[in-house]
Amino acid sequence: MAKSVAIITARGGSKRIPRKNIKDFKGKPIIAYSILAALDSGIFDEVMVSTDDQEIAEVSKKYGATIPFFRSPATSDDFSNTSDVLKEVITVYQDMGQKFDYVCCIYPTAPFVTAEKIKNAFGLIEKSKADCVMPVAEFSFPIWRSVKMDENSKITFNWPENAFRRSQDLPPAYHDCGQYYFLNTERFMATGKLVSDDTIGVLTSSTEMQDIDNEEDWKLAEIKYSFLLKRSEKI
Repeated sequence: MAKSVAIITARGGSKRIPRKNIKDFKGKPIIAYSILAALDSGIFDEVMVSTDDQEIAEVSKKYGATIPFFRSPATSDDFSNTSDVLKEVITVYQDMGQKFDYVCCIYPTAPFVTAEKIKNAFGLIEKSKADCVMPVAEFSFPIWRSVKMDENSKITFNWPENAFRRSQDLPPAYHDCGQYYFLNTERFMATGKLVSDDTIGVLTSSTEMQDIDNEEDWKLAEIKYSFLLKRSEKI
């Protein structure tokens, strides 16, 4: 039977929103939502948090995650990316004699991730044999008619050939929701790529995602979460 691990990446050095990963979000530290979704899915052999921060570790353990080892200084600075962190965690596990067929990287500020979504992603990657499954959302405005602005605030089209094309005649474009990546471990370790040419996107409503980089984003996320909660109570 395939073995899988959930890796929640949560370093301590958040600057735009201090202590972001354990900041209260609608009654719980925001990281708790990712931990509980992973645990409730029932598909993981281990749900761990990769962190360099003792307080984050304690909060994570309180909600049921394991902290088998701390993140190294090399992957705890502002320049390390998600791939670097995952490769380090997987390598340490392998050195400990533990190998996983699948890895699900879940971000600590992803309160819209649910156990059901994670289970569906797991079923999809097993069935499709893809390298990765990840949630995506459609851009609300066609990016093919987007503009750029220079230092003098002068605007020009990125794709001038689309300047007068109707929106409905342009293909849809999608972006990463920034919530999770369900990965085939062996292929990820071979390429180091989260998003390969064999990646499947799970279409997600813009209501069920919010990139949280500043306080305004945080408030928008809380509004969306409250809306979804009220909607589910009416069903």
